[in-house]
Amino acid sequence: MSFTDKAKNKVEELSGAARERIGDMTDNERMRAEGASQQSDARARQAGEDTKAAGRNAKDAFTK
Repeated sequence: MSFTDKAKNKVEELSGAARERIGDMTDNERMRAEGASQQSDARARQAGEDTKAAGRNAKDAFTK
């Protein structure tokens, strides 16, 4: 996983958090839900990237 992938996921997660907080402050349920969804999508992508990296590391451990 590259640094840019991690950075993109973190930016997406933070913008989702901001959108969710703005939805809270303005009492906008749709914006709040979109922000929560955006955060969970970014976290899921990051978890997938972490899983792929763990698989590569495990493969490398067996080939050495």
